[in-house]
Amino acid sequence: MEKNLTHIALFAALVAVLGLLPKIDLMSGVPITAQSLGIMLCGTVLGSWRGALAVLLFLALTAAGLPLLAGGRGGLGVFASPSAGYLAGFPAAAFVAGLVVERWQAPLATAAFTGAALGGIVVLYAFGIPGMALALGKSLPEASLLALPFLAGDLIKCVLCALITRTVAQMRPGALLSRA
Repeated sequence: MEKNLTHIALFAALVAVLGLLPKIDLMSGVPITAQSLGIMLCGTVLGSWRGALAVLLFLALTAAGLPLLAGGRGGLGVFASPSAGYLAGFPAAAFVAGLVVERWQAPLATAAFTGAALGGIVVLYAFGIPGMALALGKSLPEASLLALPFLAGDLIKCVLCALITRTVAQMRPGALLSRA
């Protein structure tokens, strides 16, 4: 139990630290950040439930006002911004990424890439695009076009996630809880 809590807190901190990397602001009001890589890693390394709990802890701290999002944003106001749908999708994205790695016994890097893509792109966009459309008063097709600039970077993050997950497994096999 204590080990699980430590991992959950550590990965919530990892997502926060990735928010320190400079963000790229887009016209949509949703920035390109490294934090979605952290969301993917929460799932692929910790597994479905622990990964989702790490993200929920991160979101709770953000809602409490800590400036943990890229650009030093925090507080309840971020949950009414164009990013709100993506934030709401963070726990589901981590859960799906972890579930794929847990259940699919393909080589780890393949499972991690696939989990990261399904969770960190498909699921996250399924939450983020409608949230962006609602916040900006756009149609779903218009919001989908605004999300296109994220796709190339998110695919790169999926590759990084797969490589990092495989490296964790090689260097510290006991730390890869998604396959424990």
